[in-house]
Amino acid sequence: MAFHFLVEISCSEGGNVMMLLSNRVAIITGGARGIGRGIAFKFAEEGCSTVIADVSVSEGRKTSEQIANKVRDKGHIFFQCDISDSHQVHDMVDHVIKRFGKIDILVNNAAINYMPKSITDLSEEEWDKALAINLKGAFLCCKAVVPHMKTNGYGKIINVSSLASIAPATPLACYTASKAGVLGMTLDLALDLAPFNICVNAILPGLILTDLWEPVLSKLPPGVTKEDFFAGLAKGVAPLQRMGTPEDVAGAALFLASDLSNYITGDRIIVAGGCPLKQIVIDFLSKSPTDSH
Repeated sequence: MAFHFLVEISCSEGGNVMMLLSNRVAIITGGARGIGRGIAFKFAEEGCSTVIADVSVSEGRKTSEQIANKVRDKGHIFFQCDISDSHQVHDMVDHVIKRFGKIDILVNNAAINYMPKSITDLSEEEWDKALAINLKGAFLCCKAVVPHMKTNGYGKIINVSSLASIAPATPLACYTASKAGVLGMTLDLALDLAPFNICVNAILPGLILTDLWEPVLSKLPPGVTKEDFFAGLAKGVAPLQRMGTPEDVAGAALFLASDLSNYITGDRIIVAGGCPLKQIVIDFLSKSPTDSH
């Protein structure tokens, strides 16, 4: 049986300012850090009760405490959950319903990534793990949450896919396939759930500064700093000439979670600074800033 660690923080009611997500309840998977953390903060700032679902107890606890320190008008929960385990997902959803009475918003954000590699170097274990977390996890969360949204006659599901799902930048079949699956599932669920007033949309992030870059950064050539890598990558790939941030993605998520997008379903928002990406990452990794001297 998996161990569940729970942190609950209740904040006193604030002023009467009308916010975009007032009285809404959202589950954000992978919400302890990176894009998920950015979304959790943005939602909380707009009056939403946020449920951070993550496998990392320390990071999840820290994020919950930071949100509580910044936002003083809602309850916020951290729940340790491996979203590839259906029992843990159902336990989480049951707890949220008991605590809040409803679930308005589901953000399927949790994901893992690896160092780029050819299909011949990709192990079956790596493939299975990526699909289990990136795709099966989103499926399990939707399956557990949708019945409650149907009961309420309202719901917003936001699936965080990737620009790699339509324009792979480097070879990593397990990640690309899993994120393409998330995009395909988004379209299917949008059609399936539209009669119940449940909108399902996807966000496709591009070059975003998160810890998913760690496998790549660990393999940088001698003389190439993290700052050099990101500066060169952004300049060479993104028309806006900068790396994106979790806050950039959170803005798109807020729009899709709010009533501003009530007539939008089965759609996608690319948050990538003007990309699609080009296949230059591998070439860049093989060079150092001193090569031209």
